[in-house]
Parts: sequence; structure tokens; C-alpha cells
Amino acid sequence: MNDRCFRFGLPAVVLATVLSVAAGSGYAGNLVIWIAIAAMMASSLRFVLLIGELNFAVAAFFGLGAYASGAATTLWQLPFAIALLASGVVALLVSAVFGYVTLRVKGPYFLLIGFAFTEALRILYTRSEWLGGNSGMVGIFPPALLGDCFPTFVVAVAGVLILLLAWIEHSHVGRVFVAIRDNDNVVRSVGIPVHAMKVLCFCIASFVTGMAGALQAFSNNVISPLDFGFMLSTFALAYLKVGGERHALGPVVGAVLLVLLASVAQRFGGGEQIFYGAAIVFGVLFMPDGVTGWLARRRTVRVKTALPSVTGDVR
Repeated sequence: MNDRCFRFGLPAVVLATVLSVAAGSGYAGNLVIWIAIAAMMASSLRFVLLIGELNFAVAAFFGLGAYASGAATTLWQLPFAIALLASGVVALLVSAVFGYVTLRVKGPYFLLIGFAFTEALRILYTRSEWLGGNSGMVGIFPPALLGDCFPTFVVAVAGVLILLLAWIEHSHVGRVFVAIRDNDNVVRSVGIPVHAMKVLCFCIASFVTGMAGALQAFSNNVISPLDFGFMLSTFALAYLKVGGERHALGPVVGAVLLVLLASVAQRFGGGEQIFYGAAIVFGVLFMPDGVTGWLARRRTVRVKTALPSVTGDVR
């Protein structure tokens, strides 16, 4: 399965990267950047679902990555590559502590803790003068060398990280994650440290989320505490529900559809939160498996319909 993942996934990443060159650095380029970042957030959310938990702390680690890259760039003048990597590492380290403490609870309790952690961090940013307080941080620029190719760079990074998540999901470690979701007592009975594996899953997802936050900071050049409220987690959930959570492509499909539709909806006024809320409701009620699940069912129906005629021809 891992060979198949790379055989189909790697060409898709290369194709998306090449196509993103046409976007340039204007409005279309900004749309491409947000689609890539949204796909990373939704893929991270989906990855934690492998252990059966809904991670509503996505926005928290997204913000941590953004502030880590901002501090590394503006306060310590670190190179772009180091600042970008540091954002993922900071999110990973904080998530290791957070996950170790909180992943002993399940379901709605874990979700509520994630929500509270997101709001606590947001308030902490507003009271940290060295991080800019309420005004946030400015001057977070990507290297001039990237220029108009920055959207292409973002798509390439997003593609590689999403492909990495898919590869881990179909590896032995990923199968352990799924087994924990199905029945953690059985996994524990064969000597596998369930809690440690859950923390590992959470850390991997948070690394990707932190990198997404850094890319957002470099894209906007400015960040503020208001950018990292719990609504970001709601957006990620909307991308996942619309695209479908059963396939690794689901978050990508959902991100493409909703970001493009939201950009059209904004031309007719505000209500972005209402739009994403309606998308979640629509997905749950009418397409519980998302667009990818709906397409998979359609293909299965066509195959089953074609089978009798094929059998008849053989006879």
C-alpha cells in the first residue's frame, strides 16, 4: 500500500506544484496558498481521527507555528528555512506535553480541552508584549528569492507533508493507530503502549499543523491573536466533512471546494462563519462520507451495473 501511495501520490504532488506556477502572486496566488494551508489543517485533523479523537486544538498548534516562525524571523533574525522548521518542532514539542496530559480522556472531554487550550493560548498572545500583544507581529516576510514562486513553494511543502501523513497511515504504525480507534483494550493486551502511540499520532499531526501556521504567517506577513481562535478548527472540520474523511484526498478536495466557494460568497457580503457552518451541516446530512465517498459509491454502482452485461457477453 505504501508503494501505491507514492506511485500515485508523488506524481499528484508534482502536478499540483507545476500547475500552481500559473497562479502567480496576485489574488489567484493567495487562493492557492490558502487552499494548500487549509488542506494541511484538514489532513492533520483527519490524521488524529485515526486514533478516534476529534482534535479541536488544531487552531492552537496552527497559531503556535505562526508565532514561532514570526519570533524566529523578526526577533532573532533566523534564516527562513530554520524558522519554518522551528515552527513545526515547537508545535510538536508542545503537543507532546499537551497530548501526554490530555489523551488519557476521550471523546467530548478531549474536544473541550482542545477548545479551552486554543482560547487560553490566544489570550496569552494578547498579554505577551514581546509577541506584539493585541497588535500581533509584523514583518514576517519569506525570502525575496522565492518572489512570485511562493505559492508554488507552499503547494510543494503541503503536498509533501500530506503525502507523508498518507504514507504513515498505511504503514505498520498507522495500522496500530486504527486498531487503537477500533478497540484500544485489544491493542493494550498485546503489549503495545496505547497512550504513547496516541501521543505519537498527535505529535505528527501537530508538526504538520505548525508548519501550516508558519506558511500562513509568511504569506500574510503579519499575525495577530484574533487570527487563531477556535473558528479555525471549525473551518478545518468543514473541509474534512465536505471532502470526506475516509480517504487521504478528502481534506484536499474539501479545501479546494470550500475555499473557492467561500471566495465567491465573500463577494456578496460577509457571513463566512455561516457559510462554513452550513457546509458542515450539509455534509453530515446529505453526504456523510463527503465528496470522495460519494464518488467512490458512484463508481461502485457503475461497476456492479456493468457486471451482468459483461457476464452475458462471456456466456
